[in-house]
Amino acid sequence: MSAKLILPALVALLPVLCFLAALLYLDSYKLVKLQTVIAVVVCGAVVAGVGFFLNAWLLGRLGIELATYTRYVGPVVEELLKGLVIVALIRFHRVGFLVDAAIFGFAVGSGFAVIENLYYLDQVPDAGMGTWIVRGFGTAIMHGGATAIFAVMSLSGLERTQRANLWSFLPGFALAVALHAAYNHLFLPPQFSTLVMLIVMPPLFYFVFERSTKAVGNWLGRGFDADTEMLELINSGRLSASPVGQYLHTLKDKFKGAVLADILCFLRLYTELALRAKGVLMMRENGFEVGVDDETRAKFDEMRYLERSIGRTGLIAMHPVLHMSHKDLWQLYMLGK
Repeated sequence: MSAKLILPALVALLPVLCFLAALLYLDSYKLVKLQTVIAVVVCGAVVAGVGFFLNAWLLGRLGIELATYTRYVGPVVEELLKGLVIVALIRFHRVGFLVDAAIFGFAVGSGFAVIENLYYLDQVPDAGMGTWIVRGFGTAIMHGGATAIFAVMSLSGLERTQRANLWSFLPGFALAVALHAAYNHLFLPPQFSTLVMLIVMPPLFYFVFERSTKAVGNWLGRGFDADTEMLELINSGRLSASPVGQYLHTLKDKFKGAVLADILCFLRLYTELALRAKGVLMMRENGFEVGVDDETRAKFDEMRYLERSIGRTGLIAMHPVLHMSHKDLWQLYMLGK
């Protein structure tokens, strides 16, 4: 890169990355790890490369003008590619709350925007500083913001339906595409569109973070009490007299005695690890970073063994007595599963 491109590159690339760093700083519970965010940024960069070739192919196949394509087709293609990363993260229980949804969404958009702006730096190196200000503070923030909106709305839909189906993702995808298309339509001069991004996005993220922080606190309180009660029932020998014990009693005719014993062991381990995960979050919220110790790793190894022993049918039979919402599954992956 020539010396004359250093300043344009900084203006085009740094704003979106600084915005992402600010989001990580504001995550008081430290729900996401830096290395995970970096990996998601890389995923965003990869889909940007895929998008480049896919857009070029579609533009040739459709035979429409570039301006029409960027207004109506490009936003659908690019938001779909970015959104697939978020869908995968949700599908594999890597997203638990609105905060990490927003961070991961913005991270995908950041990686996409960095590659896109590097391409423009290579193609139009003589563009004026105004162009790089618009691309760095406007277009890049739009990419991150649109995907973050998709992630937040998708997680909210999942929480309402308790099922990750197509309808959970459609509203967020439609809004992300609409935002992207509106930006590309240039209803406002580029400088004003950039200003709108800078005015709208920070308060929007602040609202999401405030709402999610309260939700995390409420979930921790309720979940901690429920897990503690379950563990006390198991350790005290009073489980059989509880509703959970009565439900497990109904499984005697469906599973062998050894499998039932494994089911009870799995229930105890799952509850212990859930309590451990909530404790880690509480420590992080107070500024203490807690790692995964050897005892916790051993419990995960034992739980994986029990999963194989119980089998898929046994795990399904345990769903009524286990807390297995997306948040509950996420906490195990957060702890180190």
